[in-house]
Amino acid sequence: MTQIQFGLGVTTAARPDADPVGEARLAEDVGFDFVSASDHLHGTSPTFEPWTLLTTIAASTSRVRVATRVLGLPYRPPAVVAKMAESLDRLSGGRLILGLGGGYLDAEFRALGIRVPSPRDKIDGLDEAIQISRGLWAERTFSFEGRLYRTDRAELEPKPAHQIPIWLGMYKPRGLALTGRLADGWIPSYGSAPPDVVVGLADAVRRSAEAAGRDPGEITFAYNVPVRVDDGADSDLSTVSGSAGAVTDRLHEFAGLGFDTFNLIPSGAGTQEQIELLGREVIPALRSSKPV
Repeated sequence: MTQIQFGLGVTTAARPDADPVGEARLAEDVGFDFVSASDHLHGTSPTFEPWTLLTTIAASTSRVRVATRVLGLPYRPPAVVAKMAESLDRLSGGRLILGLGGGYLDAEFRALGIRVPSPRDKIDGLDEAIQISRGLWAERTFSFEGRLYRTDRAELEPKPAHQIPIWLGMYKPRGLALTGRLADGWIPSYGSAPPDVVVGLADAVRRSAEAAGRDPGEITFAYNVPVRVDDGADSDLSTVSGSAGAVTDRLHEFAGLGFDTFNLIPSGAGTQEQIELLGREVIPALRSSKPV
């Protein structure tokens, strides 16, 4: 079995008391494999744009990978995202995980003056964006004529030194089918797809991969999980919490469902302490165990 990988969902808050770069440095120090940042550009809470934030994090760390969790694809033209991805991956020493989604907050599209895509357009747009990105990354000159996006003899240089992994955060049948057919990884969230639901969704991804002639074992199955290590707390519907042992046991159960990667999002106060506890107590215990 491949060793379980662990990510940390860093805050994107731009408040004076928030320190996403410090969180990423600490995550690297205590053994996390990657850090991730969400993509919400509109709202009253001060936040950083994730691409800029992850670039700063990459420049401030040396080993930990950086992931968009997930980038709202319609906010940026796909060919531009492909160029941005190659640049960040190259400048970070090959550490980018490109997480993509269709954008689920229609109010955010309206606020930013962007046409609100239909559910069909969100999935079709992701399909076309993946084809465009991989075409630009592989071919000297690339033309593409899709229903939503196009390129005309586009030339993107330099080409990536390796395949940049593309993960999708999908829940509906067409999105799950797209994930199995084209994506390198799938990253659902605990709150949107709890364990009793997520197993069926994962099966749909695997069936789609097999139908496309792919080995489902080559797809990363990552689970976004809010956690809190606190002896006085019990798990609820939104957070996996409790003692370090209880959190470890719960994540071990999720590994038994077929997840090989966890993106852990500390919940509540004391983020730095939570990162320390996860890195010192939970991650080593999980890495030394086998799925049930």
